[in-house]
Amino acid sequence: MKTNASWGGRFSEGPKEAVAAYTESESYDRNLAPQDIRASKAHARMLARQGVISAEDGATLVEGLDAVAREIEEGRFVWKPELEDVHMNIEARLTELVGDVGKRLHTGRSRNDQVGLTYRLFVSDALVEWQRLLAALIARLVHRAEDHAEHILPGCTHLQPAQPVSLAHHLLAYAWMLRRDHARLTDTLKRVRVSPLGAAALAGTTYPLDPQSVAREVGFGDIYPNSMDAVSDRDFVLEALFDGSLIMTHLSRLCEELILWANPNFGFIRLSDGYSTGSSIMPQKKNPDVAELMRGRTGRVNGALVGLLTVVKGLPLAYNRDLQEDKEGFMDASHTVMTSLNVMEGMLAEVTFNTDRMEEACRRGFLNATEMADYLVGKGIPFREAHHITGHAVALAEQRSVTLEDLSLEDLKSLDARIDKDIYAVLDCHAAVRRRETPGGTGPKSVARQLAMLKTWLDEAQSSRQA
Repeated sequence: MKTNASWGGRFSEGPKEAVAAYTESESYDRNLAPQDIRASKAHARMLARQGVISAEDGATLVEGLDAVAREIEEGRFVWKPELEDVHMNIEARLTELVGDVGKRLHTGRSRNDQVGLTYRLFVSDALVEWQRLLAALIARLVHRAEDHAEHILPGCTHLQPAQPVSLAHHLLAYAWMLRRDHARLTDTLKRVRVSPLGAAALAGTTYPLDPQSVAREVGFGDIYPNSMDAVSDRDFVLEALFDGSLIMTHLSRLCEELILWANPNFGFIRLSDGYSTGSSIMPQKKNPDVAELMRGRTGRVNGALVGLLTVVKGLPLAYNRDLQEDKEGFMDASHTVMTSLNVMEGMLAEVTFNTDRMEEACRRGFLNATEMADYLVGKGIPFREAHHITGHAVALAEQRSVTLEDLSLEDLKSLDARIDKDIYAVLDCHAAVRRRETPGGTGPKSVARQLAMLKTWLDEAQSSRQA
């Protein structure tokens, strides 16, 4: 194979075909083309401003890069694997279009800092899209919660019935998880948006560059203070992958509950046909395959994070070719996060909640036992003693195969004479929910406050995206 024109000056022959195929990245990093062109245009303008190249050459480079961008957008661009990557493909085509002026584009930079800036732009764009999709899913959860503020279901610990909660409160728990994910991405973006341009290969450059102006033009807030760190840092990808892993983990938890709730033994929800599949042998089956796949694909994103951590852990300064492995995993992870958020929003829009079945389930498992204990505390009984008395009441009800509220007043008074008929109002599950108005509680006023807070945040997030 011929030597690569970008670096082949000292080589008498190019890499073996197998080696060329093994080392190329153009087949996937062509996805970075819009960001590479954006960064290169900013670099060309800066070179002209600094007098490193003429203003005329700077304008020619920008116009040529725009022409290359149009070819790519229209599907007319001819990708050449022998040019190794997206950067060399674009530069080679630029030179074909504008002549020798195209060879001036790489002045003052290396592929090391070029790749770094291009990839940071790509990751930044991806995280902004993750945030948009997160906001859409949060809005869907808020909407469904508003519809079910009056409905109750068993809240569980250890997957065992614990206390009644409102369905709205349960759904909003996931909205708050995803809200944290959105905030985490905002924080991550501050560290993603740091430009390495000007670091060149590893030691900086002798040209009078103005890296800060390039950073400002592409929307970044800062530049690296150390050139060796600049070209070897992949913390920004690792942090983004961690954020993606946590998003998928939260979606997986929601999937797990949807899968359980769709089981007829729970019967709390009915998934729409469009988000379910059937069985090849059992005609009655309606499987929650979409939720199962999403739960499973969490492992792909977690794997991308662990994979890149493993790549980076043994690398000396500065750039090493191992870092080429930072892209495919993230691209796959980003696609998984985006499609999962989008599909979950659609699935929740069409799910049907069986609120009668949920309320019926609140009558099983003695979810009102804590209410009885709190009632006894109100009668002046120390909580630990009240807990003990209530335990005896539960044992008695179990022995008779009834609920606590089905026990007669005589039965209850046999456990403690201070119990009176007003206990039956306390044992009502709806009343139990209504009484829990502490901040963050499941009571209707608390839930209304949560809804108001999330709606305000959604409005602010929408305004921020439009700004």
